[in-house]
Amino acid sequence: MTKVVAMVYGAVSIVNAIAIGKGATLGIDTFVEATLTKKEGTGIHITSENKTISSRLINKVIDNMISKKILENTRLELDFRSNIPTGYGLKSSSAISSAVVLSCAKAFGKHMSDEEILQLGAKTSIQTKVSITGAYDDACACYFGGFNVTDNLKMKLLSRELGPKELQAIIFLPRSRKRGNLKRLKEFKNAFEKSWELAKNSDYWNAGILNGIATTSILNSEPNLIMKLMEKGALCATISGNGPSIMAITDKKNKSRIQKEFSGLEGKIMIANINNKKAHVHEL
Repeated sequence: MTKVVAMVYGAVSIVNAIAIGKGATLGIDTFVEATLTKKEGTGIHITSENKTISSRLINKVIDNMISKKILENTRLELDFRSNIPTGYGLKSSSAISSAVVLSCAKAFGKHMSDEEILQLGAKTSIQTKVSITGAYDDACACYFGGFNVTDNLKMKLLSRELGPKELQAIIFLPRSRKRGNLKRLKEFKNAFEKSWELAKNSDYWNAGILNGIATTSILNSEPNLIMKLMEKGALCATISGNGPSIMAITDKKNKSRIQKEFSGLEGKIMIANINNKKAHVHEL
């Protein structure tokens, strides 16, 4: 019997990748922990506190990594523990797919580079229709932490930089999960191109603000909220992923003012620290 544990972290968006196939993200200290037990037997058995976890994505990652012949004589038990809310644009799917790849590689003695791990997860996300672009930007931030600027279509990480640890992300999770028409994001290509160029030049907060104004107007969110958060002292305010979560980056001085702005809305508030730690795996 072999037992391994993989830890992968969460992230938030700086630039949405759907419109131009290029994105930017920032790691936060939410997490997915996957415990994989490999033993004699057969079948893939998944357990999780979170019942909305995508077993289709997990099974497909394993299918893409392990041959049918080996799986016929191997029982895999995967148990997931996570504090990333699913369905809010906070990168739970990217974190899960990387955690499965990491744990399988360790348990089966497969030597994979960081790039191979991330690309396998991204390709599987496209195959299972979990993501439109493969969310390579999300996968990189969950895996490496810090700021990541990517070309999702080429599955290339173009730049990476440590995030400011003294800042925090205040994230609002609206009660309503309604999203606008994602296809309309492409109508604003110019705005997202400018936003991505800012991120590429390490002007992450202005990149996020421009992304926030563009995405809120398309995804039926509240464009005024982005400006209100900036008035309260947020360094950056934007929609994470395709929403519906809205996040604001702030220093400790303005934290309570940002929280107060969110508290008048229907939903929950969560606070996360910036993460610069890399994903990791070890055998028990």
